[in-house]
Amino acid sequence: MIQISNQENCCGCTACASICPHGAITMKEDNFGFIYPHVNTELCTNCGLCEKVCAFHADYDKSMNLSEPLIYAARHKSMQEIETSRSGGAFIAISDYILDIGGIVYGAGYADHFRVVHKRAVTKEERNEFKGSKYVQSDLRNIFPLIKKDLKDGYWVLFSGTPCQTAGLASYIGKRLSEKLVLVDIVCHGVPAPFVWRDYINYIEKKYKQQIIQVNFRDKSKIGWSGHVESFILKNNKIISPNIYRNIFFKDIMLRPSCYKCHYTNTRRPSDFTLGDYWGWERISSTFNKDNKGCSLLFINTDKAKTLFNDIKKDLEIIPADIKNCLQPKLIQTTEYLPECEIFRKQYQEKGFKYIAKKYGIPTYKEHLQNVKGKIKHLIKKSIYKIIKKKY
Repeated sequence: MIQISNQENCCGCTACASICPHGAITMKEDNFGFIYPHVNTELCTNCGLCEKVCAFHADYDKSMNLSEPLIYAARHKSMQEIETSRSGGAFIAISDYILDIGGIVYGAGYADHFRVVHKRAVTKEERNEFKGSKYVQSDLRNIFPLIKKDLKDGYWVLFSGTPCQTAGLASYIGKRLSEKLVLVDIVCHGVPAPFVWRDYINYIEKKYKQQIIQVNFRDKSKIGWSGHVESFILKNNKIISPNIYRNIFFKDIMLRPSCYKCHYTNTRRPSDFTLGDYWGWERISSTFNKDNKGCSLLFINTDKAKTLFNDIKKDLEIIPADIKNCLQPKLIQTTEYLPECEIFRKQYQEKGFKYIAKKYGIPTYKEHLQNVKGKIKHLIKKSIYKIIKKKY
C-alpha cells in the first residue's frame, strides 16, 4: 500500500486514490489544504496498484517524447482572446480545436467561493473559466475517473494542468486508452497552499466589508502582460489590488513540499504540449509582442501534438524558436527550499493569516522602491511605443 512518510514525495495528483479498485484510499487535506492519500487498511488488499501508478519520480514515462521539443512563440490571432488570456492565448487555440471536434476539456476553474478545482467543459463558454493563471493547487478529487469514462466513451479529451498532474493522469489512464487524450502542462513555479488562498479571500472581504465577485491573479489591464498585479472586483464594483498574496507567492515560502523536489523542471515534459510565458521574446523578434499584451511559449513534445498542431496553428501567429532563447529557470531547476519556508508554515499555523499577511505580504521599503522603479520603466516603454506607433 502507498504510504507517505515524507510530504515532499507526494504531489497530490490523486492517481493512487483513483486507481484503487476497493476504494481504500481517500485524499485528505493537511493544515494548508494540500491533499494526501490515506489508506483504510481494512479495505486494502495490498494489490500494489497505488504504488505502481505513482508517477512522481525522475523515471516518469518519456517514451512518447520527441528527441527535442519543437518550440514556438505564439499569439492568438484574436486580440480579444489575447486580452482575456494570461499569455498569448495558445491554450484557447488548442482547446477550441478539441471542442470543435466534439471533445471535452478539463482545466482549473472555481467551485464554492473561488476554491480552485479542476472542472469539465463541453462548450467554449464553460472552457473560458479555465483562462488565466490560478496560483493555487487545484483539487483533482474525482476528476481522473471522469476522464477515463470520457475516453472509454470515445471522446477526445484535453487535460491541462501542472506537469505532476499530467504525469499522474497519463500513468492512471495508461497507453491503451490514451490515443485521444491530449495533455497540456504549464511551466510551473510551484503550487501555493489552498487554505492560504481561502484565508486571503476571507481577509479581503472582512477588510473591505464587501463580497468578492471576481478575481484575477495576474491582471494585464493594469501594466500589461509583463507585470504581475492581482485584482479583485467587489460586490459594489470597486476594483482593488492589494497584492498581498502575490508578494507572498514571490517569496517561494507557501508552496507544496513536493514542489521543492519537482522532477519535471526540464524540457522532457510529461505532456503533449507545454505552455508558459515567453520571457525573452525580444531575442527572436522586436515587434511580436511590442504591445505588451502577451506572448505564449509553446512546446510541442510528441508526435500526437505535431499532428494536432497542423490544424491548430491556423488560429495562431507563430515564430519558431530555439531552446537557448527560452530556457526559463523552471525549465532548468526546481524552486529552492528556503529556511523561511519552515518559519512561514509554523507562523501560519500558530498565528493565522493576518499575521503572515502583515509580515510577508506588505513590501519592505526596498521592495516598494523596486516596484516603483519597475512601474516607471514600464511607463517609459509604453510612452515610447505610443510615439513610434503614432509616427509610423
